Amino acid sequence: MNRRAHHLIPGGAHTYAKGDDQFPVSAPAFLQSGEGCHVWDTDGNKYVEYGMGLRAVTLGHAYRPVIDAVHRQMLLGCNFTRPATIELECAETFLDLIQTADMVKFAKNGSDATSAAIRLSRAFTGRDYVARCGDQPFFSVDDWFIGSTPMASGIPSAVRGLTLQFKYNDISSLKKLFAEHPGQIACVIMEAATAVEPAPGHLQSVQSLCRAEGALFVLDEMITGFRWNLRGAQEEYGLAPDLSTFGKGMGNGFSVSALAGRREIMELGGIHHDRQRVFLLSTTHGAETHSLAAAIKTMQIYRDENVIDYLYRQGDRLRLGVQKEIAALGLEDYFEILGRSSNLIYATRDQERRPSQLFRTLFLQEIIKRGLIAPSLVVSYSHTDTDIDRSIDIIGDSLRIYRRALENGVDCYLTGRPVKPVFREYN
Repeated sequence: MNRRAHHLIPGGAHTYAKGDDQFPVSAPAFLQSGEGCHVWDTDGNKYVEYGMGLRAVTLGHAYRPVIDAVHRQMLLGCNFTRPATIELECAETFLDLIQTADMVKFAKNGSDATSAAIRLSRAFTGRDYVARCGDQPFFSVDDWFIGSTPMASGIPSAVRGLTLQFKYNDISSLKKLFAEHPGQIACVIMEAATAVEPAPGHLQSVQSLCRAEGALFVLDEMITGFRWNLRGAQEEYGLAPDLSTFGKGMGNGFSVSALAGRREIMELGGIHHDRQRVFLLSTTHGAETHSLAAAIKTMQIYRDENVIDYLYRQGDRLRLGVQKEIAALGLEDYFEILGRSSNLIYATRDQERRPSQLFRTLFLQEIIKRGLIAPSLVVSYSHTDTDIDRSIDIIGDSLRIYRRALENGVDCYLTGRPVKPVFREYN
């Protein structure tokens, strides 16, 4: 199956982060089914999974209340010639949560929403340049972003030059961009936080600087939304972005994203405005009814069942358990748990305490061998105490091999080639 996939699909997968080069050679090439936080491969092997569809499946695989809502809606039809009533219901449900926004428009992917935010910012300000946080890994598949990465092949140089980069938690680097391009930057786009928390006042300084310079402040909440706070990271940090984008956990794995923002900006993408019209978002499947049903049900479950509190609690349990294993093996300088408890990742380092893809590969190899798939340690609403405790045991056993590899050399334990970063210039 893997050979056939590579023959028919460039890279063998439709998402780079799911590709063979992101996992050790011993990883299952395909997953066939999932329930809760468990998945099965094509040979029937069962795993506890973390990351959960690149953080999109926040409640759990095949989560019954969401599946039932989707099924009911599909029986009524999934796409019509005029707007469906569920589009209004979903907009009202979303805007009831994200209260800094006046209007919302739905799409299918995160890139749809972030790229629409860039286009809207340029139209609103009449400026061409975009400043994006260079320390944050991904914003869009479109040219404005990809042109600023090591995988810029195919992007015209004229487009590449329009995206500028600044450093997270370094307001001076952003001030420098505004000074070098006075009156030319349409917007600043960034995540509120990743594995690194904002320095006190940093996000507020970015927001104030944007307003002083006449640029829009665009907050990318693809990951932080529905993980940091019920009302988004903007609520958590006391922000009022001009535009914000959501996706991933919004529909528990179903394809739905959102661009939300202030009315005076969003209305440029409408049909009742005296300014030049903006082609904002117009996708055939953008308001697919069953995806909106998934979003409504997911948001209702989040609101009614305190899902985010549960994510923090289970993340705390996982973090503390793994840290005990790290301490027992004296690996504090070599393996580290990072990020918020609702969105944990890990760092692997070699004998010289340098970031290491070889040791990441070894760790993945060992946990997969024991029944755990974890490119990150991001929990879901379906990870029970039993799942967490079993995961801690598996990680502990795998770190014992990690310890030996530090002493004897990783080549003694690693099977096959190392994993590689997604963004690289050559294979």
